[in-house]
Amino acid sequence: MANPISPPPQSPSSSSCSSKRRKLSHNNQPQALIPGLPDHLAQVCLSLVHPSFLYSVCRSWRRLIYSSSFPPFLSLYALLSTTNPSPPNEIRTRTQQQQPEVHFSCFDPISSAWQALPSPPTEPPHRLLLHHPCFISRNLPIQTVSVCGELVLLAATSDDFVPALPRPLIFNPLSKSWKFGPNFSAPRRWCAAGALRGSVYVASGIGTHYSIDVARSAERLDLKNNWEWERLSGLRDGRFSREAIEAVGWRGKLCMVNVKGSAAKNGVVYNMEADVWEDMPDGMIAGWRGPVAAMDEEEMFVVDERDGALRKYDTVRDCWIRIMESDRLIGAVQMVAGGGRVCAVSAGGGEIVVVDVAVSPASLWVVDIPSGLQALAVHILPRMTRP
Repeated sequence: MANPISPPPQSPSSSSCSSKRRKLSHNNQPQALIPGLPDHLAQVCLSLVHPSFLYSVCRSWRRLIYSSSFPPFLSLYALLSTTNPSPPNEIRTRTQQQQPEVHFSCFDPISSAWQALPSPPTEPPHRLLLHHPCFISRNLPIQTVSVCGELVLLAATSDDFVPALPRPLIFNPLSKSWKFGPNFSAPRRWCAAGALRGSVYVASGIGTHYSIDVARSAERLDLKNNWEWERLSGLRDGRFSREAIEAVGWRGKLCMVNVKGSAAKNGVVYNMEADVWEDMPDGMIAGWRGPVAAMDEEEMFVVDERDGALRKYDTVRDCWIRIMESDRLIGAVQMVAGGGRVCAVSAGGGEIVVVDVAVSPASLWVVDIPSGLQALAVHILPRMTRP
């Protein structure tokens, strides 16, 4: 899969591009992708070229890179919300409060443009609550994961302060469509949510009312082979229902802690082969001081929210090795890894910080969020198709 989640390479010279445009699009009639070659052979040749070059040459090549027959390149998918319309010190009643709106959008690194995703199904209607009078200073979490090239919406809070989703919502970028997953055995929020080897996992959390059974439970949904939730062995206690946690899939295991940030925390590791929960290694939990993500479920990275240091976990020495440090990463709230890039939502959600960890030294750049919006979460998935 092509991976242009990076500053685009230098384009061919303007004279070369102009020449190709004259040859390939001198009129409005459909043109062969490459004159003298059948289109199916031309597609094979063009698939070896970086999509940024194809985008800048002509319309037919531009349409090609977004077609279902062309290898999809990776893009950023973000959960965005409108900024809080109320002045920060103004206290309003619940009926007076204007709730921020939630949007799902995709950033195309080839065109450097944001595009809204199709609206999710509305039957039954889903009202996702971001603020509540009882929690004035914080956002209520909306939990999403990416798995098997799809975006999965798993947990949120509704107006009546109960779980908003009786079943997950799943978006496929290649078909540009949403579908419902199977019903949860216990709808929940403030849970641990993650992905491992093609399956979605949810653990702990709070249902309509607090229940120790729900707080200690865990379930798995295999998106490819078994379209139903499978009950897993339970957690030892309910301490993982305190916050919305991102469970990180790594080398056949699911790693998670019960508290975000740099505070003291408990950590557990789920071994999928043995269906058992194990203690997290001391060095792993000691360095878990911010958002964590795994690259292809093999290499695990953390951003220290205090000093903005990006580190990689060394399983042999049970420690985290520093890769780079940046003020832009201080206070990062969420992170994802894929295609050799680590992408983090900045403090305040005003930008997405992208770090290329496939090169040494690592390089960094930012993707700005559209005006009037802030990012809540980011994922790396194939680009959407276009007609």
